[in-house]
Amino acid sequence: QVQLVESGGGLVQAGGSLRLSCAASGGTSSSYTMGWFRQAPGKEREFVSVISWSGSSTTYADSVKGRFTISRDNAKNTVYLQMNSLKPEDTAAYYCASSPTYYGTSRLGYAYWGQGTQVTVSA
Repeated sequence: QVQLVESGGGLVQAGGSLRLSCAASGGTSSSYTMGWFRQAPGKEREFVSVISWSGSSTTYADSVKGRFTISRDNAKNTVYLQMNSLKPEDTAAYYCASSPTYYGTSRLGYAYWGQGTQVTVSA
């Protein structure tokens, strides 16, 4: 069983930056695909970014491409999401997810989820 704990959320002004972290424990999480999703109030949870177990492959949603960067440190069992040039529409709860077998953008492919961290971007 893999446990995921997100941190790094907070309140930031538009144009600012935040770095989210997701610490994984249990299982062999360093060999798992890791993804970030977000969910705004009243909306469905949507894909943000994903990184392969080796870090060699990354994918981004069009809405964050060029502004967000995903990375991982397998020695620390941690994945990061660097968020720059934040916009009010980035306001959401951000969730970390992992999968031992799936690499993709569908939330249905991920077996393990964190509890989320809130990001609020003020105009």
